[in-house]
Amino acid sequence: MTLLRKPHTRVALVIAVLMLMPGAAQNAAAPSGPDQHESDAHVVDERRVAPRIVDLTVDSPAMGGEAKVRLLTPDGWERGESGKKWPVLYLLAGGDGDYETWTEEESYAVQEVAELRDVLVVMPQMPMFGFYTDWHNGGENGPPAVESFHLKEVLPILERDYGAGSTRAAAGESQGGFGALSYAARNEWMFEAVASYSGYVHPLQHTHAIETAVDYLNKADLMDADWKDIWGDPETNRENWKQHDPYYLADKLRSVPVHLSSGDGTAGVLDPPGFEDEYIPGLEDPDEPFAEDVVSPTETLMDRESKAVAQQLQKAGADVTTHFYKGTHSPQYWKREFQRSLPMLLYALGTRPAGR
Repeated sequence: MTLLRKPHTRVALVIAVLMLMPGAAQNAAAPSGPDQHESDAHVVDERRVAPRIVDLTVDSPAMGGEAKVRLLTPDGWERGESGKKWPVLYLLAGGDGDYETWTEEESYAVQEVAELRDVLVVMPQMPMFGFYTDWHNGGENGPPAVESFHLKEVLPILERDYGAGSTRAAAGESQGGFGALSYAARNEWMFEAVASYSGYVHPLQHTHAIETAVDYLNKADLMDADWKDIWGDPETNRENWKQHDPYYLADKLRSVPVHLSSGDGTAGVLDPPGFEDEYIPGLEDPDEPFAEDVVSPTETLMDRESKAVAQQLQKAGADVTTHFYKGTHSPQYWKREFQRSLPMLLYALGTRPAGR
């Protein structure tokens, strides 16, 4: 299969679908943290592309090739500085896995956020629709092993050579919201807080949407894969799906502050007049049709999943905050929600006084 291919431009039509969603043996017990054994992954190129932005190219066995990681470095940071460790904020992109997303001027421009000058921000690449997961691949595993790349390859490199400390938080948009919650739940004590903005945080609730999206991307020649390669068949490999689905991992998030936000799919205050998502055949579940005023079916699905996970977290006694609103699956809302959740993330990282 070909999954490392990525278009050079972000196509609005495709992003509307990509953001819907956002190796190692998947039936084994969930890892408790990054492996400490020496990895063959290594940096083959390092470039400073802006005063505080450094791009790394990593030769990754987990990904089956080279992959990118963008760093936003804190004030006073120096590569390989002896003894100096910085708190780490993982920012995870949506389904296209674009490592440049969080620094783009038209989206987040996190390099301009003053509160992030004391944090090492890590923005790793993911293959198209990689779902922040070590793929099942019909039981054969192997690349792409996204979770292993991010946590077992990149993280040790950053801790060894780039000043990454052991205090970490994670946040993500769309599919990246799933990544933030799934990573924290599957790797207990690795993250101090997580946030999801319109995240695909309950995959088993809408398996048909994953099938629809992968089929769409295959036809658009943006990927070449079977949707069941991610976690297997949702019936015969249901346990593997559940081992990655935050809804079923709520107990593992009881000690981690969680922020969940999403719109309801109707036009909101940040949407331009007449906004409407591209129609994607097969996205609607006949048993749960969309309301007539829904203009962003993708966001309606994310809203249903975020609310379901919020209820599970509350039942588990987790520290969860939510913000549900009228709005669509669009970056302008995610930027607002990132700013809303940032005090919680920074407090967990120890760079902001108590209070949210």
